[in-house]
Amino acid sequence: MSLVELSRHMHGHEAEIIRGRLEAAGIGAVCFDSGVNIVEGAGIALPARVMVLAEDLDQARAILAEDVSL
Repeated sequence: MSLVELSRHMHGHEAEIIRGRLEAAGIGAVCFDSGVNIVEGAGIALPARVMVLAEDLDQARAILAEDVSL
């Protein structure tokens, strides 16, 4: 069971929203580095990453491809 990267986001809250959407669909997900860019002007920008289990990657991609417009 290894984690793989599903997506990258320059804003940690976007990664957390995606994590919540995946978990609501029954897919475990974690966010790495979601709080790194909290200090503005630090001169570094590390993207927040959403990680899922390798065996869940295809299903997670399908969920993110769904249209969820209200």
